[in-house]
Amino acid sequence: MANNLYQKENLRHLAKLGELAPEQYQAFQKFNHAVMEEGALTKKEKEIIAVAVAHATECPYCIDVHTRNAKAAGASLEELVEAAFVTAAIEAGGAMTHSTHMQNALDQEADDTLYRRSNLKKLANLKQWAPDGFSTFNNFSNAATKEGKLSAKLKELIAVAVAHTTECPYCIDVHTKSAQKEGATKEELSEAILVAAALRAGGAYTHIANMIQSYGE
Repeated sequence: MANNLYQKENLRHLAKLGELAPEQYQAFQKFNHAVMEEGALTKKEKEIIAVAVAHATECPYCIDVHTRNAKAAGASLEELVEAAFVTAAIEAGGAMTHSTHMQNALDQEADDTLYRRSNLKKLANLKQWAPDGFSTFNNFSNAATKEGKLSAKLKELIAVAVAHTTECPYCIDVHTKSAQKEGATKEELSEAILVAAALRAGGAYTHIANMIQSYGE
């Protein structure tokens, strides 16, 4: 048995999927192809979003494939690094915003509804309880999402895609509104979300290669 669970050569096993599950294989291929085709978002923008989402799903195969695809579509390394930093900021933001549930858990009089927009008002308490961490998080989040090599609009589209990947309703709400303010259309938002959906499916899809590898050992 190989000691290294992640080797690019494992992906050769994916060639067997057309025989092992032909209907599912074909449906996935059509879905993935349709999502990544140029539309309201360019091929380059979609691949940059894909790289960012792959850092959220933590799939090394997806990071490798979509980094190469993004480079081929004209993305620079600086752009891809900025995209990955947006992912890091959204991951951190998801933990931050969910601290409102910790506060509700400590409050016997808290509402039974777990997700309310009004919960976000409680975030300000962290400034009192953990001032240094709260301040430096805000600085990091602002730095990660401000315009740089990538436009502020594309960064917010990335944020929305990653927020759907991390399933943080607060992040979805905040960054959808921010993306709209930056000029993002419903079509662009929808395509960004579908890239996230394809990457989530793709992470499971590519890891079938590991299952086949383990099964044969």
